[in-house]
Amino acid sequence: MPFDVRLAGTSSHDFMPAWLASLSSDSGRLDGEALPMESDGLSDDAIRRILRQYQTVAVVGASKDPSKPSHYVPRFLIEQGYRVIPVNPTADEIFGRRSCRNLVEVEGDVEIAEIFRRSEDVPPHADDAMKKRVRVFWMQESICNREATERLRKAGITVVWNRCMMKEYRRLLG
Repeated sequence: MPFDVRLAGTSSHDFMPAWLASLSSDSGRLDGEALPMESDGLSDDAIRRILRQYQTVAVVGASKDPSKPSHYVPRFLIEQGYRVIPVNPTADEIFGRRSCRNLVEVEGDVEIAEIFRRSEDVPPHADDAMKKRVRVFWMQESICNREATERLRKAGITVVWNRCMMKEYRRLLG
C-alpha cells in the first residue's frame, strides 16, 4: 500500500512519478494511453478529506448486475449515506433511481464522478466532468488514463486512479 512520504516544506510535485512530472513539460506527448499503475500521488489524508467532504457521486458505468463492482460499490456508498446517481445510457433505472445517459445530463451539482469504464474509454467522460465542473474524478481499480488525467488536472479537478471508493472508505473511515 503506497504511503505519503512528503516532508514539511516539499510539494507533491517533488514526489510525483516521473511520467506525471513530464506531463507539464512541452516534451511529453500524450496519446491517451493507459497510465502505469503507479500511485496517484494523493495521501491518505487527501483521500479521507474527499470521502468526508463530498457526498454527491455520479457513477459512470453503473450496472444493474449485483455481482459486478459497478453495482455493489455504489450500493455500498448509498448505504453509507452518499447521494449516488447512476450514469448508464443502456439503463432507465438502477438502485431504484433514474439513470442518466451521461454526466452532463445529471441534474444539479456532481461532486465526484466515479468511473467504471475501461481506461481507453475515459477521455469523453473526462470532457463531461469538466463541463459539469465536478470536483473529483475518481477512476476505480485498474482504471487510469494519461490524457484524461492531464486535462482534468489542468482544469483544477482532483484526479484519483486505480483506487476503489469502497475499499478506501473501509480502510480510512470504516
